Amino acid sequence: MTLNVYLSGEIHTDWRQDILDGCDRAGLDVAFSAPVTDHEASDDCGVAIMGAEADKFWHDHKGAKLNAIRTRRGLEQADIVVVRFGEKYKQWNAAFDAGMAAALGKSLIVMHGPEHQHPLKEVDAAALAVVETPEQVVQILTYVERGTLPG
Repeated sequence: MTLNVYLSGEIHTDWRQDILDGCDRAGLDVAFSAPVTDHEASDDCGVAIMGAEADKFWHDHKGAKLNAIRTRRGLEQADIVVVRFGEKYKQWNAAFDAGMAAALGKSLIVMHGPEHQHPLKEVDAAALAVVETPEQVVQILTYVERGTLPG
């Protein structure tokens, strides 16, 4: 059973690669997708492709719409959506993705540290699992695929 997993959220750490490496080491049958994680490309894709905008609002608007094409596809095709909230920035886009995943009835795993427990209580309530580490995500995916516990 190939699991299709969409990895959403912060782009400033290697958490995605940690999950990919862990699943590879475990020999899991998982296909991953993700948003564009090159921050500059993600911000500027709209104006780079469709033309410059004098107003920053419309610059961002064009980019957000192009990024939404990829995000919607990833969320719709996913069996499981993992959303990571990092410590450094407020990830409004990650919260939006978590909400979309919940609305689509996707199995949602939320990952964040203890400092976000209160601000993300509604997001956590929609999740089927709330974890702190990429290794815990790998263990969940192992359990879902094989029905075996870690260790």
